[in-house]
Amino acid sequence: MKKIQLSVTVEEGNLIFKGLSKLPFEEVYELIGKLNEQANHQLRDGSGSDQKNLRDKLDNFLDQ
Repeated sequence: MKKIQLSVTVEEGNLIFKGLSKLPFEEVYELIGKLNEQANHQLRDGSGSDQKNLRDKLDNFLDQ
């Protein structure tokens, strides 16, 4: 399977997760998990409030 790499701002990432949250969870949970893992990996070393905000939103969404 071919892969693509996307680059988005934290705000755009938040919008993607907001949009995915509107879909049935059973259809998007694997994609959400994959995006969450990649975002956390990239933001792990960051300490900015935007980065923490995205991580918190991702964690809250996955806890639903």
